[in-house]
Amino acid sequence: MTEQMWWRGAVIYQVYPRSFNDSNNDGIGDLPGIINKLDYIASLGVDAIWISPFFKSPMKDFGYDISDYRDIDPIFGNLEDFDRLIEKAHHLNIKIMIDQVLSHTSDQHQWFIESREDQTNDKADWYVWADAKEDGTPPNNWLSIFGGMGWTWEPRRQQYYLHNFLTSQPDLNFHNPDVRQAVLDNVEFWLKRGVDGFRLDAINFCFHDAQLRDNPAKPRALRKSIGFDEKNPYAYQYHYFNNTQDENLGFIESIRSLLNKYPGTVALGEISSEDSLQTMAQYTEGNKRLHMGYSFDLLNENFTAGYIKQVVSSLESKVADGWPCWSISNHDVQRVVSRWGKAGNHERSPDFAKMLFAMIASLRGSVCSYQGEELGLPEGDIAYEDIQDPYGIAFWPQFKGRDGCRTPHPWKHDDEQAGFSQVKPWLPMLDCHKALAVSKQEDADDSILNSYRNFTQWRKQYPELLYGDITFIDSPEPILAFTRQYDGSQMLVCFNLSAQMQSINLVLAESMKPQCGHKLASGRLINGVIELPPFSSFFSKS
Repeated sequence: MTEQMWWRGAVIYQVYPRSFNDSNNDGIGDLPGIINKLDYIASLGVDAIWISPFFKSPMKDFGYDISDYRDIDPIFGNLEDFDRLIEKAHHLNIKIMIDQVLSHTSDQHQWFIESREDQTNDKADWYVWADAKEDGTPPNNWLSIFGGMGWTWEPRRQQYYLHNFLTSQPDLNFHNPDVRQAVLDNVEFWLKRGVDGFRLDAINFCFHDAQLRDNPAKPRALRKSIGFDEKNPYAYQYHYFNNTQDENLGFIESIRSLLNKYPGTVALGEISSEDSLQTMAQYTEGNKRLHMGYSFDLLNENFTAGYIKQVVSSLESKVADGWPCWSISNHDVQRVVSRWGKAGNHERSPDFAKMLFAMIASLRGSVCSYQGEELGLPEGDIAYEDIQDPYGIAFWPQFKGRDGCRTPHPWKHDDEQAGFSQVKPWLPMLDCHKALAVSKQEDADDSILNSYRNFTQWRKQYPELLYGDITFIDSPEPILAFTRQYDGSQMLVCFNLSAQMQSINLVLAESMKPQCGHKLASGRLINGVIELPPFSSFFSKS
């Protein structure tokens, strides 16, 4: 067998720092809080941690609006805390990946403060500025994901600036080579500090169409896409010109060239485009661009075996030598047991939660697993007066925002704030989450938490599951069946995605032997028929 890079087949555990563990009792999680829980993370059997932004920020979008890329916001700690985190994580053999938000900055970043002053300063061309039309309206029809126009008037310059997200998140002008170099220099600052990789936020948004052409309208019947529907006018357009430009391919090759100077480091791109799977294939092509990419295609509400097969097969047909990373939860979407479980009322089923992680971790690729997924946390129901997310505030009540998946991590079931903090946290600690706290599940052999731990360790024994090719098998709903092949060996994998007993008749070679030891609800082979109890799996290896 050839030696594999650490990130191939890795499980990457996402930490949303303000909601993970509060060490100084100000109601907000921090870097020392993560350090205090590194032993817990190591016990999960994961390979790496992706930490959401902790840089200096006015927190209009909770850290995704950065005012200083090279320093840490005081609410999270300081650079010495980060160095201690790196040191302890590496001692525990855990890699550290951090978010890099490259396409835009905060409007309080010194670059933007200088750029907005006039049209002749040294940073005048560092952001996307454009003149108004003759009637004073914005230069084109581009929209903001957070609602309304993607342009805001700046009276100092007498021009509009572009923001694909909040008005306080102006877009950088990547057509300017000085901007590209400054961004790469900021990335290298953290490489020199010892990070093992980056999750690149909205990486396909770096370049815009230099001609500022209007986006075409999208027909009403097609206005349903991942994360957007007719509640948000963003769904009314094909976003052909405000993101995913060809020039971006050269920039991500520059990122890869930089990372190649730091062996073992890795770049994972978040990709949301009109054809995210095609963009993923492009962005991970040829061993010269991103190491991995992930899209939102499994972060929607479509939970069927056929849909999962369609998404993975579509990517496999395009990706060639690229490597995917799969995610079914993160800080931007409803928690998976609620999102995929509500149709069948499976939200509180432990076997459902166990099966979901095993399923995503058995596909070809790496895995991003969001904090709380290992506990089976459902989406939190947040009252309007407690909402912090500007997205939710803007679209209430049709859309409640992202706070329901960002509530504090529950550590102790018998503590008022579940061991997260000794004071009221920035978002409410929910009773339904306290009932699933780490302390409640730690010693229960059949808990979701211990199933997660057991499966990550069990999976590491099988290079077929870590690195192997994937081939889907024709199977009726709700059975997802495929094989993973590696170095002459083959693993058959079946999942029952339903709450009813299912069976499938497959012709198995005599050399195929059922593989146990993962502690999931498990199917059994009887006279050539695989019987699958509710939310169960079946693994067999030649």
